Amino acid sequence: MAVGDVTMPHMHVVQGVKIGSAEAYVRYPNRRDLVVFEFAKGTNVAGVFTQNAFCAAPVHVSKAHLAQANPRYLVINTGNANAGTGKLGMQNAQLTCVKLAELAQVEAFEVLPFSTGVIGEQLPLQRLEQGLKPALDSLTDDAWLDAATGIMTTDTTPKGASEQFELDGITYSMTGISKGAGMIRPNMATMLSFVATDAPISKQLVEQLLKVTVEQSFNRITVDGDTSTNDSCIFAATGLAGGDEIREIGDARYPVVLEVLARIMKRLAQLIVRDGEGATKFITVTVEGGQDTQECCDIAYSIAHSPLVKTAIFASDPNWGRILAAIGKAGVKDLDVEKIQVWLDDVQICKDGGAAADYTEEAGARVMTQPELTILVDLGRGTAKDTVYTCDLSYDYVKINADYRS
Repeated sequence: MAVGDVTMPHMHVVQGVKIGSAEAYVRYPNRRDLVVFEFAKGTNVAGVFTQNAFCAAPVHVSKAHLAQANPRYLVINTGNANAGTGKLGMQNAQLTCVKLAELAQVEAFEVLPFSTGVIGEQLPLQRLEQGLKPALDSLTDDAWLDAATGIMTTDTTPKGASEQFELDGITYSMTGISKGAGMIRPNMATMLSFVATDAPISKQLVEQLLKVTVEQSFNRITVDGDTSTNDSCIFAATGLAGGDEIREIGDARYPVVLEVLARIMKRLAQLIVRDGEGATKFITVTVEGGQDTQECCDIAYSIAHSPLVKTAIFASDPNWGRILAAIGKAGVKDLDVEKIQVWLDDVQICKDGGAAADYTEEAGARVMTQPELTILVDLGRGTAKDTVYTCDLSYDYVKINADYRS
């Protein structure tokens, strides 16, 4: 059961984007598990991918194809990650592109493949191929919900975000979906995300916008500290709603687009944490008063990754010494613990490196029982600040991952 409001909003149609899906039986029968995106000619596309050195075959192929040209099609399968599959896995990823390209009458390098699911098993290429034509035949511009459902693995709910915004009197749409619930941590936190707008944005700025917004969204979440082999995030701008192309950061329209995309990306990233495997609580970890962003992030991640902190929160046990231990092991040099302050929401638990004089276990437990809470740390050594989002660690996380291949 996901934490908090995870309802799908109204998903606005993005002019120039069509989506189709099919039941290909990649792993399980009778479920939508193959999704195809079609982009109009002239769409500018950017992507960022996992930094895991053992990245999956489709990641290699997508990066190579994206370097050649803007893609016309994306093809996504669930149930099989096509990772750890050697040369055959690479051939299967490439053949997936070839087969779809033949059906769609485009070049193979104009297709980007994406996979998510079990690692170390070969892709059932024949079944996947049989699903390509039905997916193409079902292309429509209002199938974002179907796509969000079709890319799920251990997710309990589809994840989407959508907004409309105005530039120079023209109304534009921006819509996106994501998937992920486990094997989630920064550096492209197993997650996939696909976002598109019909605003006119140059290739260079599409890349810039994606890079900036991913850093403060998908690269600021963690569920279990494991970086997936398949993480990918795509941002596409079709330009079909009209208007002059946005080509420079100095364009007055750029900050508006940046703000909308930042909200979309942050919402999609937080939905992954809210639906973290076995999660019962959504946790915001903010570290301020640092000398730079890096040390704020190092400490925030140390807290967010700590199984001792996460299990204490699951149990509503205000064992705040675990938070101090996580701060101390983050590796920040010359940290003066006597300047550190720590709060659970509005309850100060640590003052100047020791227990706050007015802190009580009852007050701490009150915060810990909430489905959403914030851990705030002030390092007292600078002006930098950053935030990471995570969830608790429950019995169900172990059960889900113990049974994952069953």
